[in-house]
Amino acid sequence: MEDKQAFFSIKKWSQDDQPREKLRDKGKASLSDAELVAILIGSGSRNESAVSLCQRILASVDHNLSELGKLSIKQLTAFKGIGEAKAISILAAMELGRRRRGEEALERKKVTSSVSVFELMQPIIGELEHEEFWIVYLNNSNKVIQKIQLSKGGITGTLVDVRLVLKNALELGATGLILVHNHPSGTLNPSEADKQITNKLKRASESLDIKVLDHVIVTEKAYFSFADESLL
Repeated sequence: MEDKQAFFSIKKWSQDDQPREKLRDKGKASLSDAELVAILIGSGSRNESAVSLCQRILASVDHNLSELGKLSIKQLTAFKGIGEAKAISILAAMELGRRRRGEEALERKKVTSSVSVFELMQPIIGELEHEEFWIVYLNNSNKVIQKIQLSKGGITGTLVDVRLVLKNALELGATGLILVHNHPSGTLNPSEADKQITNKLKRASESLDIKVLDHVIVTEKAYFSFADESLL
């Protein structure tokens, strides 16, 4: 027998009406509250789409998300098409939103010098016995957007994917990069390979108006900065 709940499954909607694809292609801000809740429940009932069902649920609380979060499982399951699992999904999402509002916005660390890069990355890679290559992505205020491990290798070195570095930069909206890797041997002298990858990334980034601000080699107790040594 045909699954009635699957009749209005999001997967069966036309491409333009699928909230998941809309979020992916147009961004989360483009979705209505009902469309966002519809993603949580996935399907409506045989005679009602997920979005229509969610519009009805929201109308019952005057389209107020705070009031939606106060509904009980019993109150939500009173709507045809909402079972216990869907009700729990809605309440879990509402609770995450409430907790998010209660937290202070993350204060992004600002990179002001090579010393601040060392202090940022030494606890992460300074004492490792293998080599790792990281990229620190910065916004136009030189504040850290994200730190991403690009590669992990043996003591002989790592492999760096330039395309991946720039893909991440574009997705994050970064305007500056800092390359960071560790030397488990303790030596601070950059190798020829270190210099080559720095120049390669610098040239590639310039075409996208993204600046490579530094390349810092980190050991347990010290560091080497390409910018400080005028090697950029």
